[in-house]
Amino acid sequence: MKRRQWIIATAVAGLLTAAVAPAQAQKKYGPGITDTEIKLGQTMPYSGPLSAYANIGRTELAFFKMINDQGGVNGRKINLISLDDAYQAPRTVEQTRKLVEEEEVLGLFQSLGTPTNTAIHKYINAKKVPHLFVATGATKWGDPKNFPWTVGYQPSYHFEGKIYARYILAYRPKGKIAILFQNDDYGKDYLAGFMEGLGAKGASMIVAETSYEPSDPTIDSQIVSLKASGADVFFNITTPKFAAQAIRKAHDIGWRPLHFLNNVSSSVGAVLMPAGLEKANGLITAQYMKDPTDPSWAKDPAMMRWRDFMKKYMPNADLSDALHVYGFAVGQVMVQVLKQCGDDLTRENLLKQAASLKGFEPDGLLPGIKINTGPTDHFSIEQLQLQQFDGKRWILFGNVMGHE
Repeated sequence: MKRRQWIIATAVAGLLTAAVAPAQAQKKYGPGITDTEIKLGQTMPYSGPLSAYANIGRTELAFFKMINDQGGVNGRKINLISLDDAYQAPRTVEQTRKLVEEEEVLGLFQSLGTPTNTAIHKYINAKKVPHLFVATGATKWGDPKNFPWTVGYQPSYHFEGKIYARYILAYRPKGKIAILFQNDDYGKDYLAGFMEGLGAKGASMIVAETSYEPSDPTIDSQIVSLKASGADVFFNITTPKFAAQAIRKAHDIGWRPLHFLNNVSSSVGAVLMPAGLEKANGLITAQYMKDPTDPSWAKDPAMMRWRDFMKKYMPNADLSDALHVYGFAVGQVMVQVLKQCGDDLTRENLLKQAASLKGFEPDGLLPGIKINTGPTDHFSIEQLQLQQFDGKRWILFGNVMGHE
């Protein structure tokens, strides 16, 4: 009798083992993955001329801490290794190699800057490492045919530039245009879209064009020169430090053009307040996120969740800085991708899921704007809406516009 019971018990145990084995076999891990951890990496300008953008990295680190405090994603804690590159391409290459070859991260998330990401673009794709939701709107990040491992996040600079050009043609067709741009891939991408939007005839409206280097201490002389051209329309393609300088200098020398400011420098806290709110009156930009200073969103559930997060995890941060909303929203996108991965946390599946987002709405995006990606579409956000600053806050106008 005992022998018979032993045989039955052994058979049952074997069946249980066989039942469990397939589930265990479904776990597929790439570099940086254990049963308890997901290791990601990024480079951020915590120092240097673009250090205002460091608030994006700080917010993402705080956001993942919140997610980890809630138990992580599918039981795994997110370990985001965020390294300073000072917005210097050689340092970006060095830090990215460290993340890939020493830290062995599963993928890169939100590395910031157009020239800096350009410096690692070929390397990271050759290594077949997911290069996800890069914190730059350059057109090149949406090229899955040639760079299949890279997925962009924000609307393309090219698309945004075209929107401003078309507005000028419609509402200031006899305007004289002056342009200031950062002399790198970021500035030139905006400029290319703007020129395409103007077309051959519209290009004749440009009366002055000048650039600056990210290492320049000031752009005051460029603003004086642009005013002297007689321009009454100004396209300001600058990062936060220089955007604040341009707004302030233009006002101080009595230049009052129809002033277009690129989206990446539209934060009230990071740019307009340092420039002087009264000096920013009348600015026009294009937006895809909710402005944290806009009272219209005071009782908006998404923004209430953001404020609760900020109160607990970033209590000393400036709530007027939209970069905190940006970091919060894109953090949710990354978590969604990781959830979709389940237990298949390979680099291949991470990329597949990042390119399989359908109608996803993270907190902080404007109504009607959703994230959609696909195997041949690596642009995450492809919609924008114009807004104008009234001296106190941004006022949205017109309809949400998408790529043609």
